[in-house]
Amino acid sequence: MFDRYEAGEQAVLVHITFSDDEKEDLDELKLLVSSAGVTTVGTVIGPRKSPHPGYFVGTGKAQEIADTVQTLGADVVIFNHPLSPAQQRNLEALCQCLVLDRTALILDIFAQRARTYEGKLQVELAQLRFMSTRLIRGWTHLDKQKGGVGMRGPGETQLESDRRLLSARITAIKGRLAKVAKQRDQGRRARQKAELPTVSLVGYTNAGKSTLFNQITNAGVYAADQLFATLDPTLRQIDIEDVGNCVLADTVGFVRHLPHDLVATFKATLQETREATLLLHVVDCSDEHYRDNIDAVQSVLEEIDAGEVPQLVIMNKIDALDDVSAHIDMDDQGKPSRVWLSAQTGEGVELLFEALTAHLSGQIRALQLALPPAQGKLRLAFYELNCIDNESYSENGDCLLDIRINNVDLSRLRKQFDGNLEACIVKK
Repeated sequence: MFDRYEAGEQAVLVHITFSDDEKEDLDELKLLVSSAGVTTVGTVIGPRKSPHPGYFVGTGKAQEIADTVQTLGADVVIFNHPLSPAQQRNLEALCQCLVLDRTALILDIFAQRARTYEGKLQVELAQLRFMSTRLIRGWTHLDKQKGGVGMRGPGETQLESDRRLLSARITAIKGRLAKVAKQRDQGRRARQKAELPTVSLVGYTNAGKSTLFNQITNAGVYAADQLFATLDPTLRQIDIEDVGNCVLADTVGFVRHLPHDLVATFKATLQETREATLLLHVVDCSDEHYRDNIDAVQSVLEEIDAGEVPQLVIMNKIDALDDVSAHIDMDDQGKPSRVWLSAQTGEGVELLFEALTAHLSGQIRALQLALPPAQGKLRLAFYELNCIDNESYSENGDCLLDIRINNVDLSRLRKQFDGNLEACIVKK
């Protein structure tokens, strides 16, 4: 292939400003590079009206990048922007080192973070789709068919052969992912049949979702102060007062200008977000750009058709702020809209459960029932739900119960006991 130098530990970052409306965050690029395990040794910045077709930057700025690479002994140049295959190739020829754009960097981080079978397949699919646009001119020394004895072959150039192999691999991965998606659908349908509410954690990368997930569930999910620490989704069951059991899902973090191939590839994983009962939008309130991060998350949610799912905003990391304590903000209807807490210290987590109760409990039903002795299983079910306020017995031996139960659990019990529950209700 075209001479590519193996990526090392030293990187020169390139950040070009085109307009105030399309500024990329240079600090975020540095975090992405750090998360990939690469050390930044230099930064090249500058303004420009529009991308150069050959180098993305102007010829003078391109030479400045090459000189910086040579002076600092860098192994890789990383752009905070998407590059075309031609721009990447021209820059590599000029700088004599590997050149990556923002998309390739994020793909590399995802490849490092993938742990499950599904996650690895999803990352490989996104990488292959990305690579398929960068095959041209990669095999310039093998792009012609040759004739003569011993040189006749299948009638393909090396480029055509590579495209065919990539296409076959992409098709195979899609088939495997379809099987995994089918298994996920079966689990999701089982939860829906049991009418278990699903609460999905979403938010900008490094907002503290996994830390909050561990604080609530004691799941021991990997959490670190780096971008995309979580890639594979994790589900756990939690108990919420006046609601009962519900499923809590930890998902991959979002980032501005998330590559479209990644969004498309991870749509099966993000199904948990689309079909959630409630989204917990975790925000790092100590980040000065947190409002921009909220907008970026909302944009991705719209892209995956989850923009209409109800949200509860979690303002996390209050321990990093002065004079901010744990509290709940209410909306005009008196319903919790924001919860201020610290997932790291646990301050305010009990307020989160109060807000979850308010959002998920719906209308609590107060019922009086008279259970005949034969309905011991029904009585046990009420005890398991911890919804009995008072219990006594009538003269004929019926068990008299005063219960407070939410509509979700009541509907589930009606299906489970097939009409026996309705027959036992004395007063609604």
